[in-house]
Amino acid sequence: MKHKKVKLIALLLLCIGCGNMQAQHVILVSGKNVTGSGGTESYSIGQVFTSTSTGTNGSVSQGAQQPYEISEPNGIEETAGISLLCSAYPNPTSDMLTLKVENYISSNLSYQLFDLNGNLLEKESSSDNEICISMLNRASAIYFLKVFDNQKEIKTFKIVKN
Repeated sequence: MKHKKVKLIALLLLCIGCGNMQAQHVILVSGKNVTGSGGTESYSIGQVFTSTSTGTNGSVSQGAQQPYEISEPNGIEETAGISLLCSAYPNPTSDMLTLKVENYISSNLSYQLFDLNGNLLEKESSSDNEICISMLNRASAIYFLKVFDNQKEIKTFKIVKN
């Protein structure tokens, strides 16, 4: 009789413990274990939730983390004597982007429009001092407009589309 009571209590505790267990079901795309001088880190791509643990030394987030990197072009030398003005009405733009070239005459000006991933979306050559670029059918995002003279990059603009 005493053994039956112990078995019944153990079974009851096991059922209560299993009722509070939580598991995660995930279809993972990729993952890896990384070891360095600071310790070991395991990560996976494709997790469906996030949680953050905070302590006295900082916090750790785990789960689906979507990094978003904004990089601005730098190291591009602008050609001396050229005054390029990029005007977006309104800024950020929603439909038309106007590129004005002042104090400079060239018959080989061109532009290229890129998305944040570096994909070329549009390119065109023009001899006009004012170029209108339609942004109406573009998604709300950040774009880069590169201006070229004789296929030499002379200026890059960061464009925000609402």
